[in-house]
Amino acid sequence: MTTRTSDTASPAVRFTGAVRTFGDVRAVDGLDLEIAPGETVALLGRNGAGKSTAIALLLGLDEPQEGGVELFGTAPGDAVRQGRVGAMLQEGRAVPWVTVAELVGFVAGRYPAPMDVTEALRLAGIEELAGRRVDKLSGGQTQRVRFAVALAGNPALIVLDEPTAALDVEARHAFWASMRAYARRGHTVLFSTHYLEEADANADRIVVIDHGRVVADGSGDELRRAGGGSSVSFDLAGRGTQDLALLPGVLSVEVRGDRARLRSADPDATVMALAALDAVRNLEVRAASLDDAFMALTATPEDLDHLERV
Repeated sequence: MTTRTSDTASPAVRFTGAVRTFGDVRAVDGLDLEIAPGETVALLGRNGAGKSTAIALLLGLDEPQEGGVELFGTAPGDAVRQGRVGAMLQEGRAVPWVTVAELVGFVAGRYPAPMDVTEALRLAGIEELAGRRVDKLSGGQTQRVRFAVALAGNPALIVLDEPTAALDVEARHAFWASMRAYARRGHTVLFSTHYLEEADANADRIVVIDHGRVVADGSGDELRRAGGGSSVSFDLAGRGTQDLALLPGVLSVEVRGDRARLRSADPDATVMALAALDAVRNLEVRAASLDDAFMALTATPEDLDHLERV
């Protein structure tokens, strides 16, 4: 029998060596991850990196073949049944003939200590849609209704899978304002996204998954330092590229036309070496973006080889 622990006594989320395979594919491959109560964490990864499988394990929709997954010290299925978890997934069809308020109220009624329906609608920014039929809403409106449904049970942990995929820019800003308001109440938020700027702006931590494992975990600035380096770009002016990878600090070389772009862990040393070679032409040095860091952290040997040969 599983003993319920308090929401602050154990991590909100704990993966311990979790493994889930599909045939020869190890979708989750020894995943280790902890999220403390009250944290807001973004989950990033390329398509096929294992994010969706990890979320399925987290919600008790699937089980690991090795290792374990716990939510607040208990099994995921138990935590869901106890009303501690809310989820906003990408799949799902609109329920016909019911209004937004009726749908949110129905879901709230399935939880032991739900949020007031009016409050859930307010937090999701859809108070004006309360009397509208769910199957008559736009894609963006439907996405925000899904958020209200996820909030309805007032869960300690909310899991959001690509929550702003169908939203325009204004609606995305409104959504994240709502999410931050919910997080400020001390709740735990885990969201996956392909918008790296959203992760940087709205998460306490960013966890990067690749090939079913965590390859980076930290703030946006920490990830930029760990994987991005800096970019040093200059015109080749007919100069050869064979020695560029050997310059101090250089991590990778990309050549497009007559312009070279070096990713460098020590841009000062790289620039000084270029100057000594009289190779400084139209020089540009800039700090790495989160996109740069993400690409570096998830690059395969084939990717790096391609960059060096472009």
